[in-house]
Amino acid sequence: MTPGLVNAHHHLYQNLTRAYGPMTNSALFGWLRTLYPLWRGLNEESAHVSAWVGLAELALSGCTTSSDHLYLHPRGAGDLLAAEIAAARDLGMRFHPTYGSMSLSEKDGGLPPDDVVQDHDEILATSERVVAQHHDRARGAMVRVALAPCSPFSVTKQLMIDSARLAERLDVRLHTHFAENDEDDAFSIATFGCRPTEYLADVGWVSDRVWLAHCVKPNAEEIIRLGAAGVGVAHCPSSNMILSSGIAPVVSLRAAGVHVGLGVDGSSSADSASLWLEARQAMLLAKLSSGAAVGTARMALECATRGGAGCLGRMGEIGELSVGSVGDLAVWSLEGPQFAGVVDDPIEGWLRCGPTSAKHTIVHGRVVVRDYQLVSNKLPEMLETHGRLARVMQQSALPF
Repeated sequence: MTPGLVNAHHHLYQNLTRAYGPMTNSALFGWLRTLYPLWRGLNEESAHVSAWVGLAELALSGCTTSSDHLYLHPRGAGDLLAAEIAAARDLGMRFHPTYGSMSLSEKDGGLPPDDVVQDHDEILATSERVVAQHHDRARGAMVRVALAPCSPFSVTKQLMIDSARLAERLDVRLHTHFAENDEDDAFSIATFGCRPTEYLADVGWVSDRVWLAHCVKPNAEEIIRLGAAGVGVAHCPSSNMILSSGIAPVVSLRAAGVHVGLGVDGSSSADSASLWLEARQAMLLAKLSSGAAVGTARMALECATRGGAGCLGRMGEIGELSVGSVGDLAVWSLEGPQFAGVVDDPIEGWLRCGPTSAKHTIVHGRVVVRDYQLVSNKLPEMLETHGRLARVMQQSALPF
């Protein structure tokens, strides 16, 4: 038995374009330019179904709490955040959706098409509305909302500043992509005249209210600065490898006091939304980058549980089995040929052997996965609908 695993970064809607062929050999910026024209077709139905399927996939991997970074809001698409929240409630998953935003389109020097970005004032007004509507501050809350301007290259500096001020006033958390790869660093230096960490400090984001996705490229001084501020980082090993972004300095970040959690990231880059797999990848990359003795299964398990709780501001509540924590549990079997010989250390065996899925996943005392199967009987219906919606979205890129 382990604590329920915590997913600190995702883009659930992206499973509608999973392993999409034209972008499989692209780095980050080219990958985004390829996919934005497809994602502009997102609507309430596809947001709901993709969230349901994505959260179901996570639950099967022992995940009990997931965040989501929903930064794409095409005009006329409806209330996408509410559609996601409804899916989480239906499945019984603990959910930390973020109201993401983009305000710089192609005409402003950004990457996304004009019809998927929003006006500055509209973003702030909607941010305040969704917090009032959905954010639950009670201990054991099943839904909490954070504010999440997409990235420094997709929003204005003023939106970053105003979002930080609004989050302070509303007492909610902040999330964004950060220092993801060399392109990200080069953009920051060329556009803002400084490295990403300095920009983050300039807009008021170096604080314990913030958790960052990726954080692949900080230098030693920046790592110390992030740790001293109590910033969290969602490490996304599979996505970082698929997009050739690099290896995040997880061991150094943890040593500096950064809350390092794990994120499966969007299914269009990581493609598999298994928290068990991300924990294994994190363990292996830590061994590769910092030494075999450092990259242990227990380190990866801590990232997948307490580290994610730290990112979401819920230490002592989720991500651990302790008096006073909520009833979020994952039960694993170490039986079968893939675990034969695991005697000395069950935690090392759990992550080094496999692959495996959770036998049971329990959220707030309610069984969501029993004997490797979702308790909900909606999965066949949801998968059929998801297939139809994915085909429609991907065929939108074909010439007429």
